[in-house]
Amino acid sequence: MPTVPTVPTVPTGTDDDREGVAPGGADPIRVLVVDDHALFRRGLEMVLGQEEDISVVGEAGDGAEALDLARELTPDIVLMDIRMPRRDGIQACTAIKDVVPSAKIIMLTISDEEADLYEAIKAGATGYLLKEISIDEVASAIRAVAGGQSLISPSMASKLLTEFASMVKRSDERQQLPAPRLTDRELQVLRLVARGLNNRDIAKELFISENTVKNHVRNILEKLQLHSRMEAVVYAVREKLLEIT
Repeated sequence: MPTVPTVPTVPTGTDDDREGVAPGGADPIRVLVVDDHALFRRGLEMVLGQEEDISVVGEAGDGAEALDLARELTPDIVLMDIRMPRRDGIQACTAIKDVVPSAKIIMLTISDEEADLYEAIKAGATGYLLKEISIDEVASAIRAVAGGQSLISPSMASKLLTEFASMVKRSDERQQLPAPRLTDRELQVLRLVARGLNNRDIAKELFISENTVKNHVRNILEKLQLHSRMEAVVYAVREKLLEIT
């Protein structure tokens, strides 16, 4: 992409006035833009580049390229589509979180499918936004997520709450049945799942292999007649397992 010529100037004012330094002296938020539509990602890069506290450090056209760039650039935020060639956004989200755990991933997509939302959350995404939002809202979302918040588009949040309510209802119905016995190790794994740890982190915490963790999670879901890690979290909260040490 052609560069924009600049006019040499003599630095004046405070350090905060220099290019690449956010107001207050803080480093700008480093963003990697990932989308298979070149015009869309270039437009995002150009507009976000006008924000003093945001720096677009790279762009990628698919999930595989995004993983390579994330490993190289270690961005603070990855702004990523879901439907892409070679490796989609969900797969890339999981892979990026493995190699750059500190990176926070915002899915920016046209997909309002509930399944995509759930899979993105399970993969480690911190935000899920639809492309109908304005560019100002994108910049605000980047700042919010960089500051530790989680964001979901209102229409998608409504679907998530509906599904959560449904899961709670199913859990309440199962509560009428005798509670299945979990082993001590399975209880440990369930508590760590409820704390939001992925299989790799659980394996490190318990000094066991990742495959062993997967087997425990599968056994837990089968014993409790659950279908997802999210339902396991609901169960753990309801049974107050997080309060047990």
